[in-house]
Amino acid sequence: MYDCKSKIATEFIDDQEIMDTLTYAAKNKSNRALINEILERAKDCKGLSHREAAVLLECDLEDENQRMTLLAQEIKQNFYGNRIVMFAPLYLSNYCVNSCVYCPYHRSNKNIARKKLTQEEIAREVTALQDMGHKRLALETGEDPVNNPIEYVLDSIKTIYSIKHKNGSIRRVNVNIAATTVENYRKLKEAGIGTYILFQETYNKDSYEKLHPAGPKHDYAYHTEAMDRAMEGGIDDVGIGVLFGLNLYRYDFVGLLMHAEHLEAAMGVGPHTISVPRIRPADDVNPEDFSNAISDDIFAKIVTVLRIAVPYTGMILSTRESEMTREKVLTLGISQISGGSRTSVGGYVEPEPAEDNSAQFDVNDKRSLDEVVNWLLKLGYIPSFCTACYREGRTGDRFMSLVKSGQIANCCQPNALMTLKEYLEDYASKDTKLKGEDVIAREMPNIANEKVRTIAALRLEEIVNGKRDFRF
Repeated sequence: MYDCKSKIATEFIDDQEIMDTLTYAAKNKSNRALINEILERAKDCKGLSHREAAVLLECDLEDENQRMTLLAQEIKQNFYGNRIVMFAPLYLSNYCVNSCVYCPYHRSNKNIARKKLTQEEIAREVTALQDMGHKRLALETGEDPVNNPIEYVLDSIKTIYSIKHKNGSIRRVNVNIAATTVENYRKLKEAGIGTYILFQETYNKDSYEKLHPAGPKHDYAYHTEAMDRAMEGGIDDVGIGVLFGLNLYRYDFVGLLMHAEHLEAAMGVGPHTISVPRIRPADDVNPEDFSNAISDDIFAKIVTVLRIAVPYTGMILSTRESEMTREKVLTLGISQISGGSRTSVGGYVEPEPAEDNSAQFDVNDKRSLDEVVNWLLKLGYIPSFCTACYREGRTGDRFMSLVKSGQIANCCQPNALMTLKEYLEDYASKDTKLKGEDVIAREMPNIANEKVRTIAALRLEEIVNGKRDFRF
């Protein structure tokens, strides 16, 4: 029985409710009156139900689809402006006891090189990431209680925060590790993590169990209920996502929104971020083995409807996607992207030798961080390295209230410009710096609050003179 407030996975992700929703959406894909009604309601930027969003995803009326695109762009601009937050993944270890059929880290893969970074190696990798200009990391590990216990993750976080090289520092560490206990989530909270991220992969229980035939991750309920435990452990910000291509995309799209609705109803605040990865080639993994791969057009529509349905939630796009795809969906709803990424264990100090092959997936966008920043500036975006909200205690429901009211821009716009200025002064190529200075000059007048604008202008001057880490 469907119950979005239930703490039981199969009740807040109810298979029958999803199937009923998909049937309803299919029946109404050409229902102009209903689609128009949903889009009109969406204009208030309060979001949509999973059933309403499913109708929009299924819609086959071209003019209404065009309206969706324009609305998504408008919502993206209203909530996030033209700011794009930058981050990089750091893979600590690829030891894993699971048997996930879509991941090269599965325990029976004898081809992949198994690696685990020491704290000294982590320090060197973090120094290299700082020297690129990164301020925000997403930690990744396989699930292995012997090689990657929670203590190892906690020590790694401590190491990362301790490294201060030249003007560099990692100011926010997000963590993507396997589902764990409330106690361990408390430990992560105490370690000062930003967002806890865990992808569902697929919300279809039968498919999930087939895709995870052995190992702790086989337990659908324990995995699906992880975000509840994380928030019970004091973590304010959680990030969800599915791996599109594993299961029917319509099913997982609805499941994703039901999960967001559940977190809002049961825990008081929805997901901080939603990620939309698509399956990519990797060692021992061929995407052609998975029959549910989605086209670029369907992918773009998923991003479009998600932005309309959950306007308050940040949306993350990794280097799984090409430059062309990234450019297309940036306008539709994406607010965070990675740049200069390595999906191997380490690889930032020096590229991994081809024979080692510890990568989780093949990177599609292989550009350096500076090239990505330059590209964003050329497109008219503000690459942001801001981590202010997390460090000022604007997390969880406090963050969401600011986003939903539109007040977050009073902080985000100047913070984005100041952190961009830091990047330009410390790390940018000559051309990137010229483009960035033009963007800052153009965007400063758009800071609505005169007092904030004046303070930001003074701080920009102080950054030129060597001071760092200003924030509103």
